[in-house]
Amino acid sequence: MTSRPLHPRPDLARLTGVRSGKRSYYRAYVASDERMQRAVTAMDSISRALVRTVEGPRGLLEEVVRAAAAHLDARWTLLALHDGQLSGARPRFVVADNEGRAVVEESVLPTEVRRVLAELRAGRLAEVGEPGWVRVPMTLEGRRIGDLVAQHGLAEEPEQGDLSVLRILANQAAVSLHTSEQYQAGLSLHRRAQQLYDEATAQSRDLADRTRELRAVEERLQVAHQRELLDTERHRIARELHDSVTQYVLSAGMSVEIARLDAEDLGSGARSVVAELETAKRLSQEAVEQLRRAIWALHQPHGQTVATLPELAREVAVHHRGRLDVSVRTHGEARALQADADHELARAIGEALFNVVAHSGAARAAVQLRYRDDELLVSVSDDGHGDPVALRRLLELERRGTADGRHRGLANIESRIVDLGGTVAFRRARLGGVRVELRLPLPLAETPLGALAGAPPDLADHLADHLADQVTGPSHPSDPTQEAS
Repeated sequence: MTSRPLHPRPDLARLTGVRSGKRSYYRAYVASDERMQRAVTAMDSISRALVRTVEGPRGLLEEVVRAAAAHLDARWTLLALHDGQLSGARPRFVVADNEGRAVVEESVLPTEVRRVLAELRAGRLAEVGEPGWVRVPMTLEGRRIGDLVAQHGLAEEPEQGDLSVLRILANQAAVSLHTSEQYQAGLSLHRRAQQLYDEATAQSRDLADRTRELRAVEERLQVAHQRELLDTERHRIARELHDSVTQYVLSAGMSVEIARLDAEDLGSGARSVVAELETAKRLSQEAVEQLRRAIWALHQPHGQTVATLPELAREVAVHHRGRLDVSVRTHGEARALQADADHELARAIGEALFNVVAHSGAARAAVQLRYRDDELLVSVSDDGHGDPVALRRLLELERRGTADGRHRGLANIESRIVDLGGTVAFRRARLGGVRVELRLPLPLAETPLGALAGAPPDLADHLADHLADQVTGPSHPSDPTQEAS
C-alpha cells in the first residue's frame, strides 16, 4: 500500500503561468515578465489617453495604436472601422509605423499596408490573416464594427494574454469612436437648431418689417380717408358760400347802394343816414372779398403728406400774421400722434388765435409746444386785455348752452381736447393777457377711424363763425363775456 504525502509539492507552472521541459524555469519566467510589463505599459498608455478629452477621439485612437505597436513590437499597426459602421464617427482609420508615428495620408503607406487597410475597411480580412499579422475585433453592443490589426515583430506568435491586451485596446477604441459619432450627431443637431433659429429670427424680422409696412399703409389709408372727407366737405362749403351766402351779401350791398342814393336825394337832413349806408356798403364789399378768398382757399387741394403738429401750428400762425405777431416754439422732441390728434390740436390752436384776433385787442401772441415723457402741453398766450376769470365763466355758459348761439369757440376747443383725453385751463399770461393751456397725456389713447367723420362739420362751424364776425363785426365790447368767444 502506497502512502500519499501529507503536503503535495506545489505546481510551479500553475503558480507562475510558465511551462517548460527544462529543469530551470528562469528563461520562461523572464519572457513572461516581459510580456506582463508590456501589458502594463499598454494599459498605462491607454489610461493616459482616456483623460485627454480636449483632443477628441483622434488622440485616444493614436494612443491605442501606439500602445498596441509597443506591446507587439509591431512594424505597422492599423485600426479601422468597417464601411457602414458608425457613419458619423471620425477618424475612420488610424495607422502607426514602427516608431509609433501616426500616418494620416493613405497614399504614403506601403502597398501591402494599403491592401490590408482596404480589406480591413471592407471587412474582408481573414480571421487569422497572413503570417506575421495579428487581428482582434472592435465590438460594440455585441456587433463587430471594425478591427485592430498589427504586423508584429515578436520572435513567436502572440499568446492569448497578448490578444487580451489588444482586445481591451480595440474595445476602448470602439467606445471612443461611438462617443465621437454621438458627439458629431450632437453637433449636427446643434447646427440644425442654430439654422432653424436663424431662419426663425429672419422670419421674425421679416414679419416685423411687414407689420410696420402694414401699419404705414393703414395710416396712409386713414389719411386718405380723412383727406377725402375734408375735401368733400370743403367743396360743399365752397359751393354753399358761392351759391347762397355770397349772393345774399351781394344783394344786400346792392340794396344798401340803392338806399344810399335815395337818401342823398332827401338833402342835408339825411346826411347821417347816408354816412351809415356808406359804411354798410363798404362792409358788404369787404365781406364779399373775404368770401371770395375763403372760397378760393377751400378749393385748393391738401398736401399729400400729413404735417406734424409743429408744422401745422406754424401754418395756422401764418394765417393770422396779417393782424397779429405770432411766434411758434417747440420744446423737446416732437412725437407723432396717432390718427387725427395733430389736426385736432392744430384746430384748437387756430380757434384760440382767432379769439385773440377778434376779441382781445392783442398785438402779439405766442404758441408753445412742450413735449414731455408723459405729457404734451400746448399753450397760446397773448398781450391783450382778456380776463381768465371771464373766459372760465363764458366756457361754463357755453357748456350749458346759454351763451350766444353764434359763439361756441371755447366749447369747441374743450370738446376737441377732452375727446383726446386732455384738459383745458385759462391763466394769466406773462405777456399780460390770457394763457390758454391744453394738456394731453402721452401716449394718447387710440382714436377710432369713425371719429374722422366728425371733422368736417367742426370745420364748417368754425368757418361760419369766422365769416359771421367778418361780415357783421365783433360783438359789442361792453359785454365782458364776449371778449374771447
